[in-house]
Amino acid sequence: MNTVFKKITLCLAFTAIGAFAQTKLAFEAATVKVAAPLDQAKILAAIQAGGKMPIGANVGTSQAEYLYVDLKSLIALAYGVKPYQITGPDWMATTRFDIVGKFPQGAVKADAPKMLQALLEDRFKLTTHRASAEHPVLGLVVGKGGPKLKASAEKPVAIDETAPLAPGQMKMDGPDGPIRMSVNAATGSAVIDMGEKGKMSYKMNPSTMSMHVDLSMVTMTGFADMMTQLFAQLGGGTGRQIVDMTDIKGNYEAALEISLADIIALAKNAGMDIAGAPAAAPQSGGAGVASDPSGGAGTVNDAVQSMGLKLESRKAMVEQLIVDHAEKTPTEN
Repeated sequence: MNTVFKKITLCLAFTAIGAFAQTKLAFEAATVKVAAPLDQAKILAAIQAGGKMPIGANVGTSQAEYLYVDLKSLIALAYGVKPYQITGPDWMATTRFDIVGKFPQGAVKADAPKMLQALLEDRFKLTTHRASAEHPVLGLVVGKGGPKLKASAEKPVAIDETAPLAPGQMKMDGPDGPIRMSVNAATGSAVIDMGEKGKMSYKMNPSTMSMHVDLSMVTMTGFADMMTQLFAQLGGGTGRQIVDMTDIKGNYEAALEISLADIIALAKNAGMDIAGAPAAAPQSGGAGVASDPSGGAGTVNDAVQSMGLKLESRKAMVEQLIVDHAEKTPTEN
């Protein structure tokens, strides 16, 4: 008899697992709105107070918030790809939305991408397919004089999401995991902890009209990925993927000096309106800095060369998520 009960229990368990696997994960309830223009005063107040970042992705234990996020970035979060891997209409990188989704009972943080995917397919009528093809990329390679890198004395560690935030520290969810950051608006500086990918800090320098960036405990692959996200994703997704081709192993310290004109061009290419900002210098051929950081003098390549590295135009196989259809106006809440 015990054997019979065991068999029945196993059958019921397998049936329940199968039924759960076939159930499409979705938010219990969700609101989708076109994002209002950024309120700089509110964002500054939130940064000074610390806590949740008032823009970007914040996924908790009971709900997920995606505030002032463009559709291309939402797709990247939902499907586990980078924005530069997504092919679709230009408006997806500039039209921004506020989405708040409530978790159904039993859902956990790791389920958020699948639930976001279901929401995009339902509310934006999103349809996609995947394909791999050879695409132009920017190869991160060693320069003629050899690398000028300083090995890190420490190794990066994963962020402990249960650890309390430090005073003024903020949290958000990035495409590769949780992020913690501290921003000092008075000095125009910030420290961003990306866990196992390392740390990045930056500070604006008004005297040179530039931004100084320090990277700590990064691998060359991680550095290439950070560069891609900074100069391609922020550039409206028009830039090329930067691929590590250095064959350099280990964790390193790195420093970059990026002109303010480049930063403004990146932000404007991403659809951000920066009130009072000077016009960005035009680039040769009409292409912005964000679309090709390997260009001539004054571009990001100058900063990379200070590390004994350089960016070269190459070709590589890149997996693409092709957007077959997406509605610009989502269905009503």
